[in-house]
Amino acid sequence: MICTSCQKNIADYSNYCYNCGARQSVTAAPGPGVAHCSPKRLMRSSTDKKLAGVCGGLGAYFDVDPMIIRLCWLLAVFLGGTGLLAYVVLWIVLPLAPPETTAAASQGSVQVVS
Repeated sequence: MICTSCQKNIADYSNYCYNCGARQSVTAAPGPGVAHCSPKRLMRSSTDKKLAGVCGGLGAYFDVDPMIIRLCWLLAVFLGGTGLLAYVVLWIVLPLAPPETTAAASQGSVQVVS
C-alpha cells in the first residue's frame, strides 16, 4: 500500500503511515478486509475467563493481554474500592460471546489448510 501523503510504501490496511504519520483513508487500501469488516463488540469472553469473562472480553476488545486487565481490576478493588462494583455491573450488562467468536479473535483469524 502507498501512503497518500508521502508516497512511501507501507503495510497493507494501515490506519496511519509510520513514515510521516498521516492518517490513511479507507479508499487508500481497497479490499475485502477493509470495506466489509464488522465493528468490534464488547462482550464477555466465553473461553478466556477466570470468574465471569469480563477481563478476557475487555482484553480481546482492546487487544491487550487479559492478565494486564486483571491486574488493573485487582488494583482498582484494593486501592479505589469501586473496582468490585464496576466488575459486577459489567458482568450483568455485557453479553456472553459465542465460543467461536472469542476463539477466532484471539487467534487473529489464522486458518490452517491441510
